[in-house]
Amino acid sequence: MSRTWSRTSRVIAGTATALAVLTACGGGEGGTDAASNGPVTITFWGWAKGSKDVVDAFNASHKNIQVKFEEIPSGNAGGYAKISNAVKAGNAPDLVSIEYPSLPEFVSSGALQDIGGEFTEADRGKLLPQAVELTTLGGKTWAVPFDAAPQAFFYRKDLFAKYKVEVPTTWDAFKAAAEKVKKADAKARIATFFPDDPTTFEAMAWQAGAQWFKAENDTWKINTTDPATTKVADYWQGLIEADLIHKNASFSPEWTGSLKNGTTIGYLGASWGAGVLKGTLPEQSGKWAVAPMPSWDGKPASGILGGTTFAVTKDSKKTAAAVEFAEWMATTEAGVKARIASGTSSAFPAAAALRPVAKAAFDASYYGGQDIYALFEQSSASINRNWTWGPTTGTTNTAIKDQFGKVTKGGPTIADAIRTGHEATVTELTKRGLKVEG
Repeated sequence: MSRTWSRTSRVIAGTATALAVLTACGGGEGGTDAASNGPVTITFWGWAKGSKDVVDAFNASHKNIQVKFEEIPSGNAGGYAKISNAVKAGNAPDLVSIEYPSLPEFVSSGALQDIGGEFTEADRGKLLPQAVELTTLGGKTWAVPFDAAPQAFFYRKDLFAKYKVEVPTTWDAFKAAAEKVKKADAKARIATFFPDDPTTFEAMAWQAGAQWFKAENDTWKINTTDPATTKVADYWQGLIEADLIHKNASFSPEWTGSLKNGTTIGYLGASWGAGVLKGTLPEQSGKWAVAPMPSWDGKPASGILGGTTFAVTKDSKKTAAAVEFAEWMATTEAGVKARIASGTSSAFPAAAALRPVAKAAFDASYYGGQDIYALFEQSSASINRNWTWGPTTGTTNTAIKDQFGKVTKGGPTIADAIRTGHEATVTELTKRGLKVEG
C-alpha cells in the first residue's frame, strides 16, 4: 500500500463498525468483462461540461467499447436521486459521475463496487494524493478521480481597478476589500453567500483546518464546532450582518444577473469555475482574473470544492470496460483534450502529467492570457489532507441547506445551521446502529 493513497484507509481500517458502514454494504465485484472479447456497450450518466464531447471522442477512437451517454441534472439538483433510484430499481447505468463529498454515502448504501482490481495502485500513483485518498475507503478503491478542484477566487479586475480595491490574500483583507467595494458602489458586493450549497462553506472550513468526520476505533467522531469551523462560521455571519456580501442561490438567475450587471464582482469557487464563468458570461471576456483563495495567514491553503469522480455501479457486469473508459477520461491526453475542447470546461486533472495538456487546451484569453493553471497547481498542492467526508453527507448537507436558507441579519445564524447539521448527522449514524461521539 503506497503512501499516496493509504491515509484514509488507515483512518478507517482500524474501525470495525465505522468500516462496516463503508464496505460491508458496498457492492461486491461485478462482472469483469474483457474488452478484447468483443464489442461492449456501456452506459454512462453525468453532467459535467464537455461530457458528451468526451464520449463522442472515445466512441470514434475505440471499436471494442462503445459508450451510451445520458446527461442528468447535477448531483444535488436531482442527479444523485436519479442514480440512487436507478440502483434500487436494478436498472442503473454502468458508470456514474459522483463528486467527492457524496462518494462515501453511495459506498455505504451499497450502490457501488470496488474497482481496485481494474484501477491499480500504479494507476493511482499518477494522481494527486489528496484526490486518491478521498476515493479510497476501508482499503478499497471506489472511483477513478478526475479533477482536483482546488479553491480559487475569481474577480472582475476592471471593477477592482475602478474601485481601487487590492486583491485580498487574507480573510481580514477580504473583509476590508468588501467594505471598500460597498462604499464605492452601494449596490455592488465582492462575493455571494450560497444558501443552497453547504459544500462551499465546508470547503472554507476544510481550508481552515477543520475535520468534521473521524473514524476512531469503533466510533465515528463528529466535530462541527471545532475552532476552525467556528472561526469560519463567525466570519461569514459577520459579513452577512454587515451586508458586505450578497445572498443568492448558486448559479441562479439572480446570481448570474448580478454578475452580468456588475453588482457582484467576485466569485469564491474552484478551478472548474473558470469554465463556468467563461461559458456563462462570454461578453465579459478579458474582464475577469483569478487569484488564490484568501487564507487566514496569507499562506497558500485550499480545500476541494466539488470535483468529479467516476464510479461503477454495483450491478454492472461490464466493470473492465467501464473502468477503461473512466481511466481514458481521467488519465489520457486524448480524454482531457476532448473535454476542454468544448470551450467551457477548465478541468484541472488529478493526473499531474496531464495538467500541461489541459493548460494548452484551455483558451485563457478570457482571463487576459493569465496562467490560471499555474495558480491551480499551487492551490492543489496546498489542499489540507486532514479532511475526510463521512457516510451521511446527504443527510448532513440537506439539514444545513434547509437552515442556511433561513440565515439573515439578526436572525438564525450560520452556527445554528451547522449545529442542526451536526444533530441530524448524529441521529442518522445512530439510526444505522453506529457508535457516535460528538
